[in-house]
Amino acid sequence: MASRHVAVLLGGLSSERPVSLASGNECANALESVGYRVTRIDVGRDIAQVLADMRPDVVFNALHGPFGEDGTIQGVLEYLQIPYTHSGVLASALAMNKGLAKTIAKAAGIPVAESKIMHRRDIAGRHPMRPPYVVKPVNEGSSFGVVIVKEDQSHPPQVIGSAEWRYGDIVMVERYIHGREFTCAVMGDVAIGVTEIIPVGHSFYDYDSKYAPGGSKHETPAKLSPNIYQKIQTLALKAHQTIGCRGVSRSDFRYDDRHSENGELIWLEVNTQPGMTPTSLVPEIAAYAGHSFGELLSWMVEDASCLR
Repeated sequence: MASRHVAVLLGGLSSERPVSLASGNECANALESVGYRVTRIDVGRDIAQVLADMRPDVVFNALHGPFGEDGTIQGVLEYLQIPYTHSGVLASALAMNKGLAKTIAKAAGIPVAESKIMHRRDIAGRHPMRPPYVVKPVNEGSSFGVVIVKEDQSHPPQVIGSAEWRYGDIVMVERYIHGREFTCAVMGDVAIGVTEIIPVGHSFYDYDSKYAPGGSKHETPAKLSPNIYQKIQTLALKAHQTIGCRGVSRSDFRYDDRHSENGELIWLEVNTQPGMTPTSLVPEIAAYAGHSFGELLSWMVEDASCLR
């Protein structure tokens, strides 16, 4: 292990650069602490040349957002034939596109909310569906650009059609699901646990509730009936396998139990590059399952490969 050289990719070019810097530095520190030789690389457009010159044994991909988790950097690594962590080209591209991921999940029998893919300017004049609904950029993470339209809102949100919008022209409009938010981590071919995410002082799990201190509370393991807990694990593993994910992934769900004992459980998306600080969701779930942060990262490095 001590002789293996791991290049940790962090930073990058997307809106999620600050998140990636935090994840990448935490991962680099932990990998050094368990004996790997680590080089941190703040990714720019010269990344292919940097990696070709360096020739690390393994790349630990701690990038988030476009260019980092959409198949782009994965394609570069395939050309260079450097083993890398997380999912490969196709699964990364599919998971990053919320519309395509939902189409595949639905075809596999995974319950999803009704939605439509639209150009953002087509929403400006009238509601694209009966409120409440959610508007999401199709290719962003960390809840960037997510807008919730409530039942009593008389017109669509004007920010989506404005010049200030910077999250791309194509958006997904999705039926809003009332209820609680859950997430499930998958490690290899095992769903290792479920956490409930409880935003504190926020209407939903937005960027601030994800990353600001005290923005949310995580309850691990989630307090659910055994059958719903198991169902979330089953669906998370099914999404991971159907979309073709590798390594570690995290699926998000909404669960509305207001009207029946079993309620309505809806899969939202799969994240192929989940946050990886020690207090992030996947490391918390892994710790509950008996894997320390260092052990989790070591497993990911040893799992790295090409042709993922």
